[in-house]
Amino acid sequence: MPHYRSADGLSLHFTDEGTGTPILCLPGLTRNGRDFDHVAPHLSGFRLIRPDYRGRGGSDRSDPATYTIPQETQDVLALMDHLGLEKAAILGTSRGGLIAMVMGALARDRLLGVAFNDIGPDIAKTGMDMIMTYLGIPPPQKTWAAAAEARAKYWTAFEDVPMDRWLAEVRGQFDQTADGLTLRYDPRLRDTVAASLALPPIDLWPLFDGLAGVPLALIRGANSDLLTTRTADEMSRRRPDMIRADVPGRGHVPFLDEPQALGVLHRWTDLL
Repeated sequence: MPHYRSADGLSLHFTDEGTGTPILCLPGLTRNGRDFDHVAPHLSGFRLIRPDYRGRGGSDRSDPATYTIPQETQDVLALMDHLGLEKAAILGTSRGGLIAMVMGALARDRLLGVAFNDIGPDIAKTGMDMIMTYLGIPPPQKTWAAAAEARAKYWTAFEDVPMDRWLAEVRGQFDQTADGLTLRYDPRLRDTVAASLALPPIDLWPLFDGLAGVPLALIRGANSDLLTTRTADEMSRRRPDMIRADVPGRGHVPFLDEPQALGVLHRWTDLL
């Protein structure tokens, strides 16, 4: 499996498939490159590069104090250097979209475009509170099948999701062992996130505004508890050229292969 070295010596995993314009597919907080399994078949003709952040997926674990967005941004830039990419677009799910905004501040000339998946400059407290109920805690279910059934029952923000989709999701996020399901990320990530939430909030709107001139897209789950309609509307007001869809029957985060999401992504990729 392909790996590269971070500046502090970690072995970080990524996949690199396809040819054409490169799109860095940056996953959510606890997730990994498999976040994009559902949308990948719909983006043929593009080079999809899917990194696992430090402490997630197939990448080395580290001092949890380094599990931060600034450090992960530097890791993504190091991956671009490793691959010899002068420029790339970013499809950023949740945390991946925040990394994209920081990249805009640090290396805007390397961005071809940014597509945000259910994330913006304001993060709703209700959504973060929900994330903290499970962050760093292995699921109580013992099998993938049981975890998929639990999601179908309790993730009520998602409507009309077939069981095989839930099963694919939990297979991508947990390992099944004789002792039950284990996290496919360092559980100490919880401590770092909790510490960041105790600090005064950072105004991220200047980072969003700093993406002026970069082709933008926004995919929002219509039932999202993390990205409010008010924040998404403000993003659209500030960037009226941003391509946007609110995906019905989806919470945080859409799977990205919904018709509305694909419509946005195809219009966005036409601009790259």
